[in-house]
Amino acid sequence: MLPLQGLKIVELGHYIAAPFCTRLLADLGAEVIKVEPPDGDPFRGWGSKKDGHSVWFSVHGRNKLSVTLDLKSAEGQRRVKALCARADAMVENFRPGYLERIGLGPAVLQAENPRLTIARISGYGQDGPYRDKPAFGAIGEAMGGLRHLTANPGQSEYPPPRCGVSISDDLAGMYAALALVSACWGRDRSPDGKGRILDLDLVSSVFSLMEGMLPEYGLTGAIRQPAGAAIPTAAPTNTYPCADGKWLCVAGNSDLIFRRLMTLIGREDLSADLRMATNGGRCEHAAELDAAIAAWTKTLPAREAEALLEKAEVPCSRLYDMADCANDPHFRARGTVLPVQDPLLGEVLHPAPPFRLDGVSPAEMVRWTGRAAGADNDHVFHELLGEAR
Repeated sequence: MLPLQGLKIVELGHYIAAPFCTRLLADLGAEVIKVEPPDGDPFRGWGSKKDGHSVWFSVHGRNKLSVTLDLKSAEGQRRVKALCARADAMVENFRPGYLERIGLGPAVLQAENPRLTIARISGYGQDGPYRDKPAFGAIGEAMGGLRHLTANPGQSEYPPPRCGVSISDDLAGMYAALALVSACWGRDRSPDGKGRILDLDLVSSVFSLMEGMLPEYGLTGAIRQPAGAAIPTAAPTNTYPCADGKWLCVAGNSDLIFRRLMTLIGREDLSADLRMATNGGRCEHAAELDAAIAAWTKTLPAREAEALLEKAEVPCSRLYDMADCANDPHFRARGTVLPVQDPLLGEVLHPAPPFRLDGVSPAEMVRWTGRAAGADNDHVFHELLGEAR
């Protein structure tokens, strides 16, 4: 049995953040009813397609029931209220104020169901001077402080690259899932049993990852600057070039691992150097250490260097692309890469849910793939809501 079995959630989500939140909850067993506009979630138009069906949506919509409604119509609003009346929670990621303007704001929905917990995800939050500004994931990275850090030092002619995935949307979705489950837990133990309204935003979700940078700035005025593939708080940790043009990530952070690494590359003189005796000292001389490690990695193909580092018990990895991930024996053995039968696409590879629960295999958590828009209208409206056919 999955831990969230019996938890009922309505998703008024589109694109990434709210659907990512509900995907996590659905993977854990929650009943998620995804409400889409009549022509489907716009996200269905993103990425590659097969026979007209979105490949991404196979994952994005998995384990959810899909219904289509026009939220501005009287029938659509009546049905949303009915769905929320039987639900534990609702998740949405419209711009602040939109649901209130069309008559589906929290006050209306909680009047129908005082137990309803409502998770609201937006660019900047439900209040504040930027509340009404539009935002997508890139804005969360930029304003939350992440994009400043992804630059390569000394390359001011190039813009700092983005993460490569919609990380601010995904982070906000993860935080929303955690907050939602927490709020439902608290509600069910509260004497009044009332649902709460949760306010998540993309910018704050990224900002929460900035480690000690805010207190450092507040106390000393120091502003952490981009460090490329390195990190200023631990050394040696970087990504190094190999003889075959590949890159190898090596993390020799601890004192013991550092000594093993220096022995492997034939630089015992550095491990004996008192300047390198502590992490703080190594951080001050990181450039010298990086040059020594790179001089060694450049003489070997990435896989050979990786094998030698692994034998010496030094944390390392080649930089994987998706082919590497899909075919890696560890990914396959743990079920991290799952072959799944999709009625719309045939066999497709899914990333497994990132949770491991005793007694439940990763494959058992992916109960079905993303459905066609409105595929569950009949079941939801007539069987779950009891409407006459």
